[in-house]
Amino acid sequence: MFRIKYLAKLSVLIFFLISISKVSAQANPTYSEAVESRIKAVENNLRDKPMDSSDVTHNLSERMTFHNIPAVSIAVIKNYELDWARAYGFADKEAQIPATTTTLFQAASISKSLNAVGVLRWAESNNIDLEADIDTFLKSWKLKSRKKANGKTISIVSILSHSAGLSRHGFGGYEVGEVLPTTQQILDGKKPANTNKVKSLFEPNTKFKYSGGGTTITQLILTENTGVDYDTYMKEQILNPLGMTESFYTQPPPKDAALATAYWSKGEPLDTKYHVYPEMAAAGLWTTPTDLSKYIIEMQKSLKGESNKLLSKDMTVKMMTPYLKGEATGFGVFISEILGKQYFQHGGSNEGFKCHYYASLEGGNGVVIMVNSENYDIITEIIRSVVKVYEW
Repeated sequence: MFRIKYLAKLSVLIFFLISISKVSAQANPTYSEAVESRIKAVENNLRDKPMDSSDVTHNLSERMTFHNIPAVSIAVIKNYELDWARAYGFADKEAQIPATTTTLFQAASISKSLNAVGVLRWAESNNIDLEADIDTFLKSWKLKSRKKANGKTISIVSILSHSAGLSRHGFGGYEVGEVLPTTQQILDGKKPANTNKVKSLFEPNTKFKYSGGGTTITQLILTENTGVDYDTYMKEQILNPLGMTESFYTQPPPKDAALATAYWSKGEPLDTKYHVYPEMAAAGLWTTPTDLSKYIIEMQKSLKGESNKLLSKDMTVKMMTPYLKGEATGFGVFISEILGKQYFQHGGSNEGFKCHYYASLEGGNGVVIMVNSENYDIITEIIRSVVKVYEW
């Protein structure tokens, strides 16, 4: 009898250990010796100061503790392929749920990059004049407060490049369970919306001004001209073709989704664990670094003329080209330079989430970093490490 009970307990223990092993494997997939060596190098070469000012490096785990970061999720792209992806820490500290490479984070303003692809795909498929005034495409709502535009055209491309002269930088979201406003209510600043109306601030195409409000107008344009809900359009026309199977724009998110909990800078979770963003195009994407790497690689290959799952090479080149002279803003992306090479990039900041990606216009390199914290500094430190290890 003792032997039977012992064997039964041993079987349970073995099953438990196997289960834990599977979770660990999912959280930290293993790679070749060469890739594992690069991962270890990235983990141990974080810098809190620019590389030309200090040789002091830090360990990722140490910096997560220092910055009070519950979870970090990273994907690195090399030669037009995902080199590796790995998650660290806890998706939910209180419940002791480990972060894995499939844990979903809010992409915040990175949502605008994918939204731009969605708008450009619709435009290219339907021969839309992107320079036409937005009122050409709006049906249930019009931009009434445009006196300061001085009668000039406010176009889709001016909105995508943040040169339309429109208001409303960003959004704070809504607690889970709150009544959500319609897109029209958001744009008009009418309750239950918690932000002011979107309006013209100055003549378009004269200077840069970041506008999540403008991006929300493109959300309405897509909805009214495709005949389907925005999140459905983005899922069917953009995310699915890219293989971004974990990702979605749906707000509120599905109840069975593997979501990271959002945390304030001192480590307290948000009251409802995360905020809901009906401003989907500007801030509503839930995704993973692995999924975002698929978007990046597709854009990089499209620039080479090697893939057109979503956009033609010509349209992708337009997306990655600064629209206003003297500015660094393409359509849904910013163009930056790292050690003499050009990168398209975008950051994101929602309540309790921070993220950023950098991707080379040539050569097929990139990195995506997402954290469930208000503290952004660790992202810069990881980027410095990747730049050093991969010799960008």
